[in-house]
Amino acid sequence: MRTSGDRSPTRERILDAALKLFSAKGFHDTKLDEIVAEGGISKGSIYFHFPNKDKLFIALVDQFADLIERRAKEAIDQQAPGIQRVRAALEAVLETFGAYRRPAKLLLVQAVGLGSVFERKRLEVNDRFARLIQIYLDEAIVDGSIVPVNTHIVAHAWMGAIYNVVIQWVYTGEPSEEEIMDALLPLLLKSVDYR
Repeated sequence: MRTSGDRSPTRERILDAALKLFSAKGFHDTKLDEIVAEGGISKGSIYFHFPNKDKLFIALVDQFADLIERRAKEAIDQQAPGIQRVRAALEAVLETFGAYRRPAKLLLVQAVGLGSVFERKRLEVNDRFARLIQIYLDEAIVDGSIVPVNTHIVAHAWMGAIYNVVIQWVYTGEPSEEEIMDALLPLLLKSVDYR
């Protein structure tokens, strides 16, 4: 996973080491000294890039969100404007979560215990993806694929449904990716009267 922000080699080594250790041991049980040893960097380097462990964790959340958004946009760009972009984006999101299941579990499920810092970041990321959904819903209205709806509210409702299903899937492995697509996509499309 790579982020669109600062790409210094030291910062990337810190993020890679932190992701590996957080995924293996959990956030709370990972010590900064272990990240230093794993990344082959100095403790001062960590504090130069991240003032504390929470900020390091949030940087990993941003990095993962960037990856998901990039993969979804790549899938969307291969489709003609319209509702088919919804299917492509949902499939890309599920494939990305499937490929990065362990880090996703850490970043989405185990992070809940971080309190308000993570909650603010979670809301920010959800809003970011709801805005992306809204863009493609607006396109679908313009091309006549769906009836006019309040795309802001619908996008947030879709995001909530997707987020909850993905959280369950990442945490438990159930239902399967195919079952999610077979049940969730028709439900989402029915909510916008797509036929």
